[in-house]
Amino acid sequence: MEVILKEDVVSLGSRGDVVKVAEGYGRNYLLPRKLAIEASKGNKAVIEQMKAASVRRSAKEKTQAEELAKQFDGLSVSFQRKSGENDQLFGSVTSGDVADALEKKGFNVDRRKIQIHEPLRTLGEFTIPIKLHKEVTAHLKVVIEKEAGE
Repeated sequence: MEVILKEDVVSLGSRGDVVKVAEGYGRNYLLPRKLAIEASKGNKAVIEQMKAASVRRSAKEKTQAEELAKQFDGLSVSFQRKSGENDQLFGSVTSGDVADALEKKGFNVDRRKIQIHEPLRTLGEFTIPIKLHKEVTAHLKVVIEKEAGE
């Protein structure tokens, strides 16, 4: 089955690409979620318009992401957590926690863009990447301290 992607799909392609996918994947996943449309003759004529709009939108998104990345320079978020021996945390700091802390500072960043591969489970300073755009990655300093009273 051939489909035209309406959005970027990881490990499949980017917006406007014509890709071959399995029947079930296209019919049961891509089409219902409006990530793709069927590649018919009429829809293929629309591809060129979609690609032009995609290029304009991508350029705009990239400039916005670069501006946001400049605002992240020198920015840090800190957490106070209970910890045990060897500075191990009771629990962890996840991408959701970092997204909430950024939201309190006035930045609206989706937690899926915060690239913490494993939750942070020790005290200290960490630098984590935030993928704001496919070509723009900012780095954020995360400080985890002992909770007062320990």
